[in-house]
Amino acid sequence: METIVLGIGETLVRDDRRWSSWADWLGVPPHTLSALVGAAVAQGHDATDALRTLRPGMDVEAAYRARSAAGRGEHLDESDLYQDVRPALGELRAAGVRVVVAGNGSARAGELLRALDLPADLVVTSAEWGVRKPDPEFFARVAEAAEAPPAATLYVGDHPADDLFPAAAAGLRTAHLRRGPYGHWWADHPDVVETAEFRIDALTELVALVRPPEAEAEAAGAGAIGTDAEGTGGEGPGEEEAGGEETDAAGAAREGARRGALRSVR
Repeated sequence: METIVLGIGETLVRDDRRWSSWADWLGVPPHTLSALVGAAVAQGHDATDALRTLRPGMDVEAAYRARSAAGRGEHLDESDLYQDVRPALGELRAAGVRVVVAGNGSARAGELLRALDLPADLVVTSAEWGVRKPDPEFFARVAEAAEAPPAATLYVGDHPADDLFPAAAAGLRTAHLRRGPYGHWWADHPDVVETAEFRIDALTELVALVRPPEAEAEAAGAGAIGTDAEGTGGEGPGEEEAGGEETDAAGAAREGARRGALRSVR
């Protein structure tokens, strides 16, 4: 791997503050909005549909601008980063990998992320590129920013429909991250298992994917590496456990609806 490109929300940045601030703006308890976000995720819908459930017909972009004008716009600091972000990105760069952060977000989000001085070669948002995931043009821009062949570029994200499927369609290698609502809920869906070349639980697992084989063997022999990164060549314990717990009719119906929902947004 020559270049690793990472999404932003729920890949590098926790979305807690985002949804809490929206709940405050709309005058509802944070747990109410969180529950509605979870319902949207489980149905394969966009998480912002939760806002429209509370305010039918809501123009989310207009509301975002109104919040900013009222001095209640976006905020981002070190506490919003997942704890594995700096260690993982730092180790990847030390290993000679080009690190790019590219995901959906406002121009303001791009400014805030760059102000954190992450160990990355490039930090850019969809607003700055003028195109959002999952648009194929976004991933064409990713391929350009990677400065490496698609076969040597790995896109890492939590969202199957916005990250995994379009990145794979663009010829990029893919890693699905079990993080955030989308990452956890859809982790063992057959489409995700089939599409993701790697499935990881933490960004620090990426380091093992880019080590030279001899370095990997040496580290493994010393007991220094422990990774849950999975290829798609066979089932691991996670798949067996996920497939064996729900055998009742309600569980089967729930899983059927879940699979159908993901296919509808693929």
